[in-house]
Amino acid sequence: MKRIYCDHTSTTPIDERVLNEMLLFLKEKYANPSSIHLQGQEVRKHVEIARKKVAELINADSHEIVFTSGGTEANNLAIKGIAFKKGKGHIITSKIEHHSVLDVLKYLEKKGFDVTYLDVDKYGLVNPDDVKKAIRDDTILITIIFASNEVGTIQPVKEISEIAREKGIPFHTDACMMVGLEKVDVKELGVDMLSLSAHKFYGPKGIGALYARKGILLESLIHGGHHEKRRRGGSENVPGIIGMGKASELAMEEIEKDRERIKELRDNLEKFILESIPDVIVVGHPEKRLYNILTVCFKYIEGESILLNLDFEGISVSSGSACTSGSLEPSHVLLAMGLPHEVAHGSIRFSFGKINNLKDVEKIKEVLPGIINKLRQMSPFWEKNK
Repeated sequence: MKRIYCDHTSTTPIDERVLNEMLLFLKEKYANPSSIHLQGQEVRKHVEIARKKVAELINADSHEIVFTSGGTEANNLAIKGIAFKKGKGHIITSKIEHHSVLDVLKYLEKKGFDVTYLDVDKYGLVNPDDVKKAIRDDTILITIIFASNEVGTIQPVKEISEIAREKGIPFHTDACMMVGLEKVDVKELGVDMLSLSAHKFYGPKGIGALYARKGILLESLIHGGHHEKRRRGGSENVPGIIGMGKASELAMEEIEKDRERIKELRDNLEKFILESIPDVIVVGHPEKRLYNILTVCFKYIEGESILLNLDFEGISVSSGSACTSGSLEPSHVLLAMGLPHEVAHGSIRFSFGKINNLKDVEKIKEVLPGIINKLRQMSPFWEKNK
């Protein structure tokens, strides 16, 4: 059975061109870039070329890029890096952040920091006025996700950035879902820090980066050397860095290439579901949404059951964030958007990528109504509400 992969928001398959670029640095150019001998300095040169490519992807300067183990570490470095440097204070965020932000903030609350969690509207949008009203004299950081990994809603990051800049408060955005899918320009946005992750745009896992604007001072989280200008100790993950650099180069060249085709696949399936299956809710902003994400709540049944039945048919999807897929709780993002627990439990996220085609969508359309109908016939909630 040929499997259909519709879970690109969790991770993307590595591009063959990225893999080929990495192989040389796994097999032949294996020297440590911190070594001063010829082989080490040859590798250092390629690391810095990759850094430049990552910087160019978001219109940053090379020295503003700190390589990390991924988006989670980048978020940790941004938030803890500011918090530990300040020692105390107030932080503003939203209720729909990724857990690599929310869990960090819960940890900081235990250490005496104060955190304001902003509400969102029914589309998952943060109101910039709410950000402005939440600012206090002791506010040390604002961190708002750029685009939701669960529903795709894109936040008014530039407006929020202007508010933060006016008040002299560092502003960080988790852009892991945005970078590689949409054009991101840190200078135009005015953000101080931005997190990105290679495996979200056809690069390898285990490598990410934090953009930290020149002048932003961060307390290092990992000590043990002078690496990354003393911002992150430890020998560099050279193959990963090379892969991220190549993925960044390809994203710059091809960012518009598959946009309309992928959006058409998403819209095709969305239209079918709304017209063919009763009692469904498409969540996320109708326009300010990533073009590859379709999150749907199917009333009266559980998303996990839908996922498993689709998996049996050879279709890979998600019932929420991959980082919380083991949890029995409904998505905190959907709850923050005002959906009742019983509705949020029935969510499925389809996320398309460049490997998908119309045949994939037709297969989903062929099997999905039968799966929903079967599960509803077994559901006591369906009997009460039909």
